[in-house]
Amino acid sequence: MPSDFVIKTGDMIQITIPPPVIVPAIQAPVPLRGSSTNVQVNGQFVCLQGDELPMSLRGPLPYTAPPFVTPGTGMLTLTLMPSNLTIQSQNGPKILVKGQTFQATFSVQSPAMQPTPGGPVPDALMVKVGTAQFITTNTTVYGG
Repeated sequence: MPSDFVIKTGDMIQITIPPPVIVPAIQAPVPLRGSSTNVQVNGQFVCLQGDELPMSLRGPLPYTAPPFVTPGTGMLTLTLMPSNLTIQSQNGPKILVKGQTFQATFSVQSPAMQPTPGGPVPDALMVKVGTAQFITTNTTVYGG
């Protein structure tokens, strides 16, 4: 398996849930914060397994999915591929590497609503599957 660039503090995650779903928190790439305390790349701490979902994306997130324009909420989960993790690390969590695109799942907690003359109609699609990928500025340090 080829190695890939190590993900570090300041690198980004881009999450895409296909239209018509709109999750404002993920419209732009979100910066990552590495939790390593001893491994750095270019002066920034590296990201470990578990750092792939930034704190700003861990709570219930508002969303709409036209014609369901009254916002609902949901939770985001990410499913990393083996190519997104180092094979091993010295003593602890694996290090995140760029790897391939992986799955993002948005699970609805309270559905967005479509206003109608007969009353609001809820969004019936409770699980919305998309993709996620790491965006790194590191072009020198590989993990494998």
